[in-house]
Amino acid sequence: MTDKNYTNPATIALHTGWRKDETTNSVAVPIHMTTSYQFDSADHAANLFALGELGNIYSRIMNPTNAVLEDRIAALEGGVAALCVASGQAASAYSIQNLCTHGDNIIASSHLYGGTYNQFKNVLSDMGIEVRFVDPADPQNFLNATDEKTRAYYGEVLPNPSFEVFPIAEVADLGRPLGIPLIVDNTASPLICKPFDHGAAVLIHSTTKYIGGHGTSIGGIIVDSGKFDWEAHPERQPKLNTPDPSYNGVIWTEAVKPMGPIAYILKARTTILRDLGAAMSPFNAFMFIQGLETLHLRMKEHSLNGQKVAEFLVNHPMVERVSYPGVATGLPKERADKYLSGGHGGLQGFEIKGGIEAGKRFVNSLEMLYHVANIGDSRSLAIHPASTTHSQLNEQELLAAGVSSGFVRLSIGIEHIDDIIADINQALAKAN
Repeated sequence: MTDKNYTNPATIALHTGWRKDETTNSVAVPIHMTTSYQFDSADHAANLFALGELGNIYSRIMNPTNAVLEDRIAALEGGVAALCVASGQAASAYSIQNLCTHGDNIIASSHLYGGTYNQFKNVLSDMGIEVRFVDPADPQNFLNATDEKTRAYYGEVLPNPSFEVFPIAEVADLGRPLGIPLIVDNTASPLICKPFDHGAAVLIHSTTKYIGGHGTSIGGIIVDSGKFDWEAHPERQPKLNTPDPSYNGVIWTEAVKPMGPIAYILKARTTILRDLGAAMSPFNAFMFIQGLETLHLRMKEHSLNGQKVAEFLVNHPMVERVSYPGVATGLPKERADKYLSGGHGGLQGFEIKGGIEAGKRFVNSLEMLYHVANIGDSRSLAIHPASTTHSQLNEQELLAAGVSSGFVRLSIGIEHIDDIIADINQALAKAN
């Protein structure tokens, strides 16, 4: 293992958490395809289960391959620890379930990925956790919707598909004095946004997207900043400050004091992941480690190509509007300038003249861009959200999320820019 604390993302992605295999001297991180781990003794096993020390018990809870990915992403984000899970959807659900129980609520941005919106509106509601959606354009909306049962605020840094940057510091600053953490989804903006620098307490990624980068594997991760004071308002965070019956009555903020500020993530690992079981496959973790090694290079290309495509679309006669931080104006531009650095990413959307039928003709006419329900792939992708990713939302919810009938979402890849624009141009001509 390496004990160096690298600060450059390009180096972190290649070296943090692993140097070589101590037995074989192998350099590549191995895939530990094992269910369980030999204990040194009965006392060793008892100590692990009692949280007297941290170590491997069972691969539903932790795995050495996953641990390298966790270490690297935590270091990239400036956090203290992370937890791999089976998908981005599992990450969003677990991040909330770790703090909330029946009768609690969270305040969430209405600008969310359709799958997350549906999960929050319906699945969490079925569990007795209320999600109150507010417009993030005015951060005060979060405070106005808050009551004594509010356990967290939630938003997407670069919301899919409105692509108007979330006001991270403004919302975090409202919640912190009340003991309310801000949880953000940073899937669409790895490396180009550092939410912990702006006050977010916890973040998640769908590692399926940019971190994987090749459209091969499904996964998610939760990252703990280690900077939120969970004990400041114990009545606000009872899941971390009162005896937990699911783990022998442990009080998490007390139990972790010898280990560091990891109460949130340790609870997520040893109760939520242990009991609900959406564990990331070690093989998928291995695939994400490969993708992570080139993330800093790919994000630069995604951003360069994304900017050029947005500028092309802004001037196209078939396009009514373009949603992309790099061509935003007014308050959205101010927030993009404040929170994004080194580029604006590859995600964007545009309103095509002619509405839903023109949108369908455009998508059906693409020759190089793939028509798939994914983002963050090295390849360029396109989809019509109103009929696919956001089809569970009603008309009012679609508008609140920034989706209209003629809206097309693009995930711009790393192909040559001339080929990307040529394909979009010919498809627009056929959509007319």
